[in-house]
Amino acid sequence: MFKTIEKSRSSARIVALRRSGAIVLVSCYELGHQPIGIAQPLGFLEQAGYAPAALDIAVEEFDPPRIKQAAFVGISVPMHTALRLGVRVAELIRAVNPSCHICFYGLYASINAEYLLAHIADWVIGGEYEAPLVSLVDALEQGRDTTALEGVSRRGRIVGPVLKRVGRQAQPFAVPSRRGLPVLKRYARLEREGARHAVGYVEASRGCLHRCRHCPIVPVYDGRFFVFPREIVLQDIRHQVQAGAAHITFGDPDFLNGPGHSMSIVRAMHDEFPDLTFDFTAKIEHLLKHRVLLPELRTLGCLFVISAVESFNDAVLARLQKGHTRMDVLAALDIMRSTGITLRPSLVPFTPWATLEDYLELFDLVEQHGLIEAVDPVQYTIRLLIPPGSALLSPSDHRASALGTVLGRLDQANFQYHWSHPDPRMDRLHQAVTAAVEDGARAGDEAVVIFDRLRALAHAMAGRQAPPAVANRSRQEPRPPRLTESWFCCAEPTDSQLRPLHTKGLGEI
Repeated sequence: MFKTIEKSRSSARIVALRRSGAIVLVSCYELGHQPIGIAQPLGFLEQAGYAPAALDIAVEEFDPPRIKQAAFVGISVPMHTALRLGVRVAELIRAVNPSCHICFYGLYASINAEYLLAHIADWVIGGEYEAPLVSLVDALEQGRDTTALEGVSRRGRIVGPVLKRVGRQAQPFAVPSRRGLPVLKRYARLEREGARHAVGYVEASRGCLHRCRHCPIVPVYDGRFFVFPREIVLQDIRHQVQAGAAHITFGDPDFLNGPGHSMSIVRAMHDEFPDLTFDFTAKIEHLLKHRVLLPELRTLGCLFVISAVESFNDAVLARLQKGHTRMDVLAALDIMRSTGITLRPSLVPFTPWATLEDYLELFDLVEQHGLIEAVDPVQYTIRLLIPPGSALLSPSDHRASALGTVLGRLDQANFQYHWSHPDPRMDRLHQAVTAAVEDGARAGDEAVVIFDRLRALAHAMAGRQAPPAVANRSRQEPRPPRLTESWFCCAEPTDSQLRPLHTKGLGEI
């Protein structure tokens, strides 16, 4: 039945796509932020004369009446969790509206195109997706041939990600549209000095210059990045400040890939909104290379920086081709602390090459360097994801050979390769600490309490006595600025994220 419906969808002209609600863009998860992954294409589609609707299942219920009216649904999948949730959303869409066109777009779309097109999607777009998405909608609305659209994959024709601005060359960049999105107060807040503030979310660039071997950006962008026009980014910031944002998160994979572009934006932002604070993500090597910029960034309102530290083991860092060493991380911590900017490390402690000793030492280092409150507990649970197309699978690189003894089959339905740690204790420990972090998050436990709990689990796995609990000591480090959403792009979706969609029966829709 699916193939028959799919054939009719592919050839049908949809003259009603310009009516309000005929196009729906769906976001599944963007780290607790109001989703830029649908705000940007909403702006492009509105600029082209369409009137799309939006649905963010991270904060909204699945909406059958809205879906029943749609002729085209685009599902944004910028990360692993979003893709896992997005497939279930697509299944619900098929149940509600079997003839609807479904397009997956975003970072995780193109690397999983074969599975998506074989099972649930009509179209897949990766890379710089806005212009191809508009071109696809135009072609469907006008009844034109869709088989050769640049950057658009369909069943029987899988193309690579879009690494240039294609299709509608005369169309200028559009300001992201947020009119149909839930209000900012429904999303993550900045927690600072006991108060909470609304947070906006923008992108100044997409892609990355670097080729860290475990990063999902690499199979798509392969060392390239694209900037958004300065005035477009600033206009998006203005709109979010008007909507109540007191803080801006720059969602770029690395804000310092193009430091001239980034600095021009935050300088202009500070001139216009001197009380507005912000955070961004940058590599350790960029923080060291551009250390001269850090004091100015602090003056301009930067509160914290997220950096993919991943590991303190130099052998693991070399395997991942991170471009930094353990000593570089410690140097960056000192530099950031001297400028008054908090460094919030992200970690991948569970890899085939990390040992139980590495994991135990991680807790010691976090405590010694005053990072307990700067490391979100989920970071202690991150297990290496190996998606289709991962650079870790490259047979031409000797570093990939170590995966041969642990690498299992491709689990296409979960969009990753299975692997088992050479030390079975590490796999058991991963399950234990993941459950403990989810339980702690549900209970609202403090980071230091979860830290002690995880450290005790790790020492028990090693057959050792854990150090005295940090939470019981009289002197504890102050809590640095943070966002209230602590989950992470490379984490597996939680039961609480999956359950509402997987328990929804067809009778409910």
